[in-house]
Amino acid sequence: AIGRQAGVSDSRAELLPEQKLAAIRELKERCGMTAMVGDGVNDAPALAAADIGVAMGGAGTDAALETADVVLMADDLRQLPYTVHLGRRTLAVIRQNIAVALGLKVLALVAAVPGWLTLWLAVFADMGATLLVTLNSMRLLRVKE
Repeated sequence: AIGRQAGVSDSRAELLPEQKLAAIRELKERCGMTAMVGDGVNDAPALAAADIGVAMGGAGTDAALETADVVLMADDLRQLPYTVHLGRRTLAVIRQNIAVALGLKVLALVAAVPGWLTLWLAVFADMGATLLVTLNSMRLLRVKE
């Protein structure tokens, strides 16, 4: 159910440690990027083999917690779909911010060549870019579970 909510096409459960490791290796060969979510009990080898390892903080073993890339401190897998959604939205906003910032810089450069860009206009454009990307980033605060 958690895999479906997170938009994961292939999820597996109730595997033994060696089956987990074999599944991660098979998925890496077939699909490329893989993620492993485990409670930390006998999960360290599979978490290390996955591109992204997610361990449960309270229930996990020390080895799994050190091996994992992400540790869920609340041990609540229901937060995983929200985390994936927030990460995807964050990447989209980062791309938008880079495009806006570079676009404004290109406009400023084009306006500077014929002399249309004064010092005050350049300062205003730079501050405007900063405000735009900051306000755009603040939209992430509205992302709900």
